[in-house]
Parts: sequence; C-alpha cells; structure tokens
Amino acid sequence: MSNPTEYDNPQKGEPTSLPAAPPTAPPAAPPAAPAAPQTEIKFPGNQKALSEKDKTAIKIQAWWRGTLVRRVLLHAALRAWIIQCWWRKTLSRVLEKRRRADRESYLRKEWAVVRLQSWARMWQVRRRYCRVLDAARIIQAYWRCHSCTSRGLIKGHYRVTANQLHLELEILLGSGPCIVTECIPLPIKQ
Repeated sequence: MSNPTEYDNPQKGEPTSLPAAPPTAPPAAPPAAPAAPQTEIKFPGNQKALSEKDKTAIKIQAWWRGTLVRRVLLHAALRAWIIQCWWRKTLSRVLEKRRRADRESYLRKEWAVVRLQSWARMWQVRRRYCRVLDAARIIQAYWRCHSCTSRGLIKGHYRVTANQLHLELEILLGSGPCIVTECIPLPIKQ
C-alpha cells in the first residue's frame, strides 16, 4: 500500500477506492491477429461515455447473467440426462422382454421338435419290435409244430363223478394216434 492513511479514514468525506489491480497479461493470441482497440460501451439512447463504475457494474451484471444462463443450461442438461437415462432403462427393459419372448418361443419350438422326434423314433422302434415279435411267434409256432410231430402230443379229457374218475387220453405219435380210456375208482370214505 502506498499510503495507509488514505484508506484508513473513510470519514473525511473522501471516497474510498481500492488501488487498481495490476494489469493481467492477456492470453496469448495468434501472432497474425492485430490487437483490437478497446471501444467504450455506449447505450443507444445515451451517447456519453460510461464511467469506470458503470463499466464495472456492467461487467458484474454480465457475469451474473452468464452465471444464471450457465445454471439454466446446467439444469437443462441434467434434465436431458435424466430423460436419457430413463429412456435407456425403458429401452433395455423392452429389449429384455423381447429377448425373453424370443427365447421362450425358441424353447417351445425346440421342445416340440424334440417331442416329435421322440414320437417318430418310438413309432419306428415299435414297428421294428412288432416285426421281430411276429417273426418270433412264427418261428415258435413252427418249432412247436415240429416238436409235436417228432415227440408226440397228448390230448385228454376227464370227468369226475361221485366215486370214479373217467379219463380219456389221446396220444399222437409219428406213427398214428393211440387212445386210452380208463375209469379209476376214487378211495372215498363214507
């Protein structure tokens, strides 16, 4: 401070003013650009040059308006970001539902195909089994017929009365039939 008494006593009636800030170096401009002369701010209705206080007030007002505009833009950007987040979330839900529906449809179709394939295989195996079973029956019938003619066959009828058993047997051998009829008394105690 150059003169401390100048700023310590504001009651003398002299306006107190702060020393001017040291000039700051302007940002480095491209060398090709010529320095623009400073123009004084003038209102359209008033052609007088503005004082230093007016210029400072205008700068403060411009700064405040810029702050308000930046605040409004920040709020708008935040609102847009919230809407975008909501839309992305909604879109992901819709896509997930669509994927789930496609997956379920695919699984249903795959299950139906597997079921049809199993039925077709079952039908083929059953047809083969029935053919084998018929062939086995035919072979068994021929074998039984062959064994009956070579070993013989016994047929018979019986009848039981109160005290006798009437038995009639017919034995078939390769040479011819042999019939045996007999009545056997039953040992019944009275």
